[in-house]
Amino acid sequence: MEAKEALHSMILDQCQKIVFSNGNADTRFRRITITQGQNAYQAEKLTLKQAFHETIAAKDLLSVCMTYLDMGFRQVNGFSSNSEHALKISKKKQVFYRKKAHLDKPLPLIAKNNRKKHYLIEEGTIVPALVDMGIFSAEGKVIHAMYDKFRQINKFIEIIDDVIRKLDLPSYQIIDFGCGKSYLTFLVYYYLVEVKKCKVEMVGLDLKADVIEKCNESAKRYGYDHLHFEVGDIAKYQRKGTIDLVISLHACDTATDHALYHAICWNAKAILSVPCCQHELNAQLQSEQLAIFQRYGIIQERSAALMTDMIRANLLQACGYKTQVLEFVDLTHTPKNLLIRAVKSNLSKAHRDKVMQEAEALMKCFHLSPTLYRLLKDE
Repeated sequence: MEAKEALHSMILDQCQKIVFSNGNADTRFRRITITQGQNAYQAEKLTLKQAFHETIAAKDLLSVCMTYLDMGFRQVNGFSSNSEHALKISKKKQVFYRKKAHLDKPLPLIAKNNRKKHYLIEEGTIVPALVDMGIFSAEGKVIHAMYDKFRQINKFIEIIDDVIRKLDLPSYQIIDFGCGKSYLTFLVYYYLVEVKKCKVEMVGLDLKADVIEKCNESAKRYGYDHLHFEVGDIAKYQRKGTIDLVISLHACDTATDHALYHAICWNAKAILSVPCCQHELNAQLQSEQLAIFQRYGIIQERSAALMTDMIRANLLQACGYKTQVLEFVDLTHTPKNLLIRAVKSNLSKAHRDKVMQEAEALMKCFHLSPTLYRLLKDE
């Protein structure tokens, strides 16, 4: 079978997800994922540091897939509601293709399992953002290939729900720093307003004007009257008044520090932060006694990232926040990240002094000067 026939077979089988991977040395993108939406397909193209997005009309899907294949990808996997497709191309251009049915459990059992687990956002509910994301069908059913993302969304909503129950406020002022395309922003707003019946005023902030424009259009289309989006730099953002919850998901490098600093200065009641791209301390890290941390580049990079979040967590505790560091599976790229959850509490001065001393001891040992620490000291 030719590669084009294999791709055509995936499209005829109405694959909700098609993944291009295993590129050659010249392939610009390391992975391309096409997801079926309500009216079109969405392609996400990943380099090592960036993600690019493209909307594909259904009539153009085959030709676009062939274009992606010509880029140098040697493996394509397709997932429909009842089967899986695998296309592989050898270095000698030989084409290997197979299609297999899902084993044992048919799709209806997935819906049954969802109900047993009592997800906070239930299948069968029409949630416009989930439909636009291609996770729900127009009827509110979970697309089979997107079930993992459905679970990830509910896991994050569980974290939000736990924080809201602890705060138990009559209304909420919320800021989402670095909101991007705002998938989770829309779902948080939906859950709090439509499910929990809370009064919410929510702002999403991002640097990309075109993305913010689309987010505001979507909010208007969904009827989310108290959710709006602004173009702005986290470090320079100014706002007066009470802030109850600060969310910061994947604010790059020191942008996370500025988001945490704003939250502390506003005396925010709760903070949810998923840091990424922790480069700052990697460039600073050095130690005379523990030079082994610098011997292997990848270990130094990961150690510096962990130290960054350890220090951030301790600094939050020193500022009076009961802080936990949890594992978080990202919605978009599915790596495992760390989530910092901090809730304003009456921590004793002795405890606050102790955690500050721990952070400063680590900084001294490795000659570190993180942004959040400097901001707090300059306050």
